[in-house]
Amino acid sequence: MNRIKSLLLLLFISAAFLSAKAQEVVELKQPLSNKIVIKLMFRNGSISDPSGKEGLTNATAATVMRGGTANKTSRQIQEFIYPMAASFSASVDKEVTVFTFAVHRDFLDSFYTVLKGLMLTPSFAASDFSRVKNNQQVYVDQVIRASSDEDYSKYALEDLLFRGTNYQHMVAGNSTGVASITLDDVKQHYKNFFTKDNLMIGIAGNYTPAFLSKLKADMAKLPSLQKPLPAPGQPNKPDGLQVEIVSKPEALGSAIFTGFPLPITRSNDEFAALMVANSYLGEHRKSYGRLYDKIRTTRSMNYGDYSYIEWYDAGGQNMLPQPGVPRRSNYFSMWIRPVQIAEGLKQQYQELKDIQTGHALFALRLALREVDNLVKNGMTKQDFEATRTFLRSYNKLYTQTPEKQLGFLMDSRFYGRKDYIKEVDVLLAKLTLDDVNKAIQKYWQTQNMFVTIVTDDSEAPTIKKVLEEKSVTPMSYSNFVKEGLPKAVVAEDDEISRFPLNVKSVKIIDSKDTFKPNKAL
Repeated sequence: MNRIKSLLLLLFISAAFLSAKAQEVVELKQPLSNKIVIKLMFRNGSISDPSGKEGLTNATAATVMRGGTANKTSRQIQEFIYPMAASFSASVDKEVTVFTFAVHRDFLDSFYTVLKGLMLTPSFAASDFSRVKNNQQVYVDQVIRASSDEDYSKYALEDLLFRGTNYQHMVAGNSTGVASITLDDVKQHYKNFFTKDNLMIGIAGNYTPAFLSKLKADMAKLPSLQKPLPAPGQPNKPDGLQVEIVSKPEALGSAIFTGFPLPITRSNDEFAALMVANSYLGEHRKSYGRLYDKIRTTRSMNYGDYSYIEWYDAGGQNMLPQPGVPRRSNYFSMWIRPVQIAEGLKQQYQELKDIQTGHALFALRLALREVDNLVKNGMTKQDFEATRTFLRSYNKLYTQTPEKQLGFLMDSRFYGRKDYIKEVDVLLAKLTLDDVNKAIQKYWQTQNMFVTIVTDDSEAPTIKKVLEEKSVTPMSYSNFVKEGLPKAVVAEDDEISRFPLNVKSVKIIDSKDTFKPNKAL
């Protein structure tokens, strides 16, 4: 009997050891810090949403973080943590959900009761769920179509790139998906996918080993994974230029997002070479990029123009890349912020009263021509050195706070790296001009791309007609601007207006018909 008890005890200890060993923990010790940051990253994002319930992961995470616990209501929690200046939030992306908690170390023990309660005994109160669902419904029905055509065109591009896969729908879901979500769905989804088996724990600050042990032990009380995690959907391969024009009433301009699948991510060493090329072409919110210089600075066509080699979260609000959005399915894209439509130009300038289209197609041609020139000619030694030097300093700005440092460390683990920011600096230091130009030729092209254009309903039919007829699209200037144009710009404009577009299909989508349930191309 004693022998059996000993064996059972040994098995129990072994199981506990294996469970603890399997728990992935990222530590960022900061002995001088008075702040503790805890991140709980679940490898469960919007790709886990069931068909017909698109937006469920987002609704679940929001209900947990904006709700109460078994012991406190949402309002009581806010009143409890207010004197601590503590905070907590949830962010959901395609493949991960991250809960972030931050507090002064003096209040850690008190604040931890809130963290523990939210994660282990969320109340799932009907009133909290109803509030979350209503806000999410308004976003997918109205806000995305009305508040920012830049974001609208970006999500429309993703819808086209990943149509028919679990990557297609917005993280917030779609209209019918959100409408169908119930409180029982949220409770079951939390149990099925927010589990100890797909959790990565991150902690930063001046914490004790005893606290970390308690955190790990408590998170080990989460349920086990109930269903297999889905594989990420792969992007569709465009055949020529496949264009979808979103026709929107009273749009003030034409917002463009265009892109194509990119088979590498931060996990690949070649990514560093593309970082240099991309920064030279159009680093986000930087005025030295080729796109910005040609479209905004030289021609004053819009506010800004940028390129990306991975998802850039909330580009309209963030000057720097954000952590917490790692993805295995990747694509290259260019963001052309709204340019003027014909109707607006006609109203402003009498001399332009006969134009048929605005600046969208000229801007698209210009952007594709810049990429094409890079593919054919590569970067110069001088541009390569200047851009690489900038990036080696710029990348370090990503981690200005403990929260950002911890976030990028956790993203690094997602990609199979230890510390991406440090490792990419080493890769950049070793790069040669030849490495970058070979990567450009290997991964970039302009013949096969998806293009989304959100524009006014007066402009959509004309853009479609011009694309299908493959007509020349000259730039339209006011007389005052035209008189001051350098001869080199005039000559380049003529070349841009004739740059060949490999258009294979053009569709007009009414704005009310965008973001429909997942379907194949």
